[in-house]
Amino acid sequence: MAYYNPEPDYKHGDQLKVGILLANLGTPDAPTAKALRPYLQQFLMDRRVVEIPRFIWCWILHCIILVIRPKKSAEKYAQVWTKEGSPLLVHAKNQTHLLKGFLGEKVKSPFVVELGMSYGNPSMISAIESLKAQHCDRILLFPLYPQYAASSSAAAFDSVWKTLLKMRNVPAIRSIRNYHDHPAYINALKLSVLEHWRLNGGKPSKLVMSFHGVPKVHLTKGDPYHCQCHKTGRLLAEALGLDKDEYLVAFQSRFGKQEWLKPYLASTLEALGKAKIAHIDVICPGFSSDCLETLEEIAMEGKHIFQSNGGGDYNYIPALNESEPWIHAMTQIALENLQGWVSSEYDSAQAKKDAEMTKLRAQALGAKE
Repeated sequence: MAYYNPEPDYKHGDQLKVGILLANLGTPDAPTAKALRPYLQQFLMDRRVVEIPRFIWCWILHCIILVIRPKKSAEKYAQVWTKEGSPLLVHAKNQTHLLKGFLGEKVKSPFVVELGMSYGNPSMISAIESLKAQHCDRILLFPLYPQYAASSSAAAFDSVWKTLLKMRNVPAIRSIRNYHDHPAYINALKLSVLEHWRLNGGKPSKLVMSFHGVPKVHLTKGDPYHCQCHKTGRLLAEALGLDKDEYLVAFQSRFGKQEWLKPYLASTLEALGKAKIAHIDVICPGFSSDCLETLEEIAMEGKHIFQSNGGGDYNYIPALNESEPWIHAMTQIALENLQGWVSSEYDSAQAKKDAEMTKLRAQALGAKE
């Protein structure tokens, strides 16, 4: 059996392109326990996600978690699933399509945009193979995680590197590490909040910025995620003109018994409710697309925690999704990282002539095509 995967067909004179690979975490194929089981197994077996020693973790995962959790998770997914499918996948596909259109207004040289998931479908393998089949010899990896974390951004990097290990003809790769403080990203968040306030009665008593949590040990071992989340929070607050007592940063989705980044969102919402806060808004700046975590845990469970403890109005501010400021920001971030690879002065007629000359030279040296 060959170690390397087969390469796509190539003909001398084929037009080479630049690929932009949008990377997100992933989603199950359906809101069912049957679909959740392989998805959760792939996700939770990633060493980037769970760093517990394998011989202990494999037993916990296969004998407890994968027996109990798929059914419970499927019930939650069913609450947010749309006619078009998983919310995260629907938004990510729309972002892919819109980014291609926005880039097309600024880039004349040939490029392709594909979506790949670290877990589930469309897989990172299928995305890279599609880019290669379209003759992309350069690929920009664009993780849809503004704040870098080993368990998200680096996991996406790993998925790409593992795929490339099986390829004979490896394309050039650039990767975007983070953009947690990029002015265009902060501006997109700002406009999203302001629009929400315009439509929902104005500024709340408190704006809660909640980020996905990670074990505290990741911070102590050198992961910059915690610092980048706080910087995003500070920059957004400054852009909105908020005082220190008008917002706070918290972390959600704690899993297991070890200590995670604090303050925990659930405890924060409980305390705010008991303090009889009249109105809070919650935003999740680390999510480019709404998903199970934002739509069920934050919008539904969070509201229940806050109001059952005596709190007043509770609003979840949607993720950036397909908002025009966010697509503009994605375009700007991509262009900054594509310098030297794409051009606004591309001459397609000349490129066609150059490709034909390349083909003729190759044939003169004995090539069949």
